[in-house]
Amino acid sequence: MIKVWIQFFHELALKGQNRKAYLRRTKDHLARALKGLGVRWERDFGLAVLLAFPEEAWPEAQGRLGKTLGVERFARVVETPQDLEAVKKALLPLLERPPSSFRVTAKRTDKTFPLTSPEIERLLGAFIQERTGAPVRLKGAEREFVVRILPGRVLLEGEAYPGPGGFPPGSAGRVVALLSGGIDSPVAAHRLMRRGAEVVFVHFHPYPLLEGLGREKAKALVAHLLPYQHRARLYLVPFGEVQEAIVLNAPKDYRVVLYRRFMLRLAERIAEEEGALALVTGDSLGQVASQTLENLHAVNEAVRLPVFRPLIGLDKAEIVALARALGTYEISIQPDEDCCSLFVPEHPVTRARLSVVKKAEEGLPVEELLAKALSGRERLDYAWP
Repeated sequence: MIKVWIQFFHELALKGQNRKAYLRRTKDHLARALKGLGVRWERDFGLAVLLAFPEEAWPEAQGRLGKTLGVERFARVVETPQDLEAVKKALLPLLERPPSSFRVTAKRTDKTFPLTSPEIERLLGAFIQERTGAPVRLKGAEREFVVRILPGRVLLEGEAYPGPGGFPPGSAGRVVALLSGGIDSPVAAHRLMRRGAEVVFVHFHPYPLLEGLGREKAKALVAHLLPYQHRARLYLVPFGEVQEAIVLNAPKDYRVVLYRRFMLRLAERIAEEEGALALVTGDSLGQVASQTLENLHAVNEAVRLPVFRPLIGLDKAEIVALARALGTYEISIQPDEDCCSLFVPEHPVTRARLSVVKKAEEGLPVEELLAKALSGRERLDYAWP
């Protein structure tokens, strides 16, 4: 069996009287993530757990742990008696690939152990240096050897891996995210997931004006994000008739602002049904014409629920880097037929006036259009693993 030390998100330590509830939810989420892998729960340390996996399950377990919210880091460990010579012996296989630089970090939970943490670090550091000739580097070392002195045992970490961190799904309530199929919106949704929000997705497609190839992309994006929260719901909402009404009855330069107001209204109706308390978009201030401060204000005015924009202060290069790390970038750049790019004027308004917006909407059957779009929606439910 492979033994693995799993450290939970550091912010869980700050939860005070709510800590137990957060940890319980985190451990339940972890158990669901590892379901079917034959895992054995060895010991619970509060903000960390020690698990054992069958050797053949480790590659799959490693992939799952890397997407399990609440897990900050995890590492394979070797268990030894509380004896420094035993620890040195356990180190030898780890030194077969000599590091270019290293550090030793001792964490002495058992205060009855006769050596202090600095003493353990010096003695083991000297042993590693003698064996490998590698220099000690306290900052930026290639390898860190973590030694945990626990009651009755020592755990020596081998390879360590980052988890996604964050809080477990649903611990911060539910939100509805507008999923365009572009680069920004899945990154925004993921950032809310990491803060413990359970995300419900809404995608608007231009049917019946176009086939709406973006629907397949939206499904692929939700499927990619699914391992982070284990269940998800995607609403596919036809938006073509709303767009057609706006094109025929509203000022050309205000089309995109009006599109987005209707999208938020529709998302808010779905949020009310889902018990969600906020909407989420991938807007970045000033990135495109529809995302100026004036236009965002005009769009927000259409709904009562708060609109979260977790990418608002990031530039495109930063968002692309996040999308690449998340693995959604290659899906997002696939060509499709996007609602907001349909019938876009050459010079869209950048400083929308609310008086013009409201006057334009007076000529539209707002409630009828919303009801028709909602009646044609499709709901898809996902579960993982």
